[in-house]
Amino acid sequence: MRTGRVERVTKETKVLVEIDLDGTGRAEISTGVGFFDHMLNQIARHGGFDLTVRTEGDLEIDAHHTMEDTALALGEAFAQALGDKAGIRRYGDAVVPMDEVLVQAAVDLSGRPYVVHDEPENIADYINPGSGPVYPTSMTRHIFESFGQTARITLHVSVLRASRPGQKPDAHHVIEGQFKALARALRTAVEIDPRSAGAVPSTKGVL
Repeated sequence: MRTGRVERVTKETKVLVEIDLDGTGRAEISTGVGFFDHMLNQIARHGGFDLTVRTEGDLEIDAHHTMEDTALALGEAFAQALGDKAGIRRYGDAVVPMDEVLVQAAVDLSGRPYVVHDEPENIADYINPGSGPVYPTSMTRHIFESFGQTARITLHVSVLRASRPGQKPDAHHVIEGQFKALARALRTAVEIDPRSAGAVPSTKGVL
C-alpha cells in the first residue's frame, strides 16, 4: 500500500493530509479556501490519487498560511507514500491544454527539491469565488515550491500559452491548467514500471 498520512499543527494552522498513490481519484478536500480546494481536487482526479485534506487556518488574516502549510503537508505525505521508490518510473511529464491555455509540467522524483515556475506576470492578482477568502495568484508558485520542498522532487512548470493574441489571460484557466499538468506528470512518475524488475531507477541505487 503506497499511502501517506501527515498531521501538521502550528500556531497558525492545523492540517491533516492522507494520500493513496494507487487510488481512483477520490477526493475529500476542505481548506476553507474554495479555489485552492478546486485545485487540490485536480491533483487527486488527474493524478489518480485518493486524497483527503482537512485544514483549519488563520483565514481571518489571509489565506497564505493555510495554503502554504497544506502544500508542505501534502508534499510530506507524498514522499511518505513513495517509500524507497523501488520500481517506479521516476520521471513524468505532461502538456495540458485548457481552452486557450497550454501548460507543460515535468517532474523527477529525484530526492532533490528544485522548482522552476514560469508563468505570465500579467494575470490577475486575485481570484475571488464570490464568497470566502480570495486566492492570491502569486501563491501558485509558493504552493509548488512548498510541495516540491517536502516531497523532495524536481519540478518544472511552464505556461506555454496564456491567452489568445491581444487578450488578457484568464487567471482561472492559467492556474487550473498548471495543477492539471502537474497531476498528470506525477501520475506517470509514480507508476510502477513493469520493465524495472523492482529496482530503484537510479545508477546510485537510491533516490
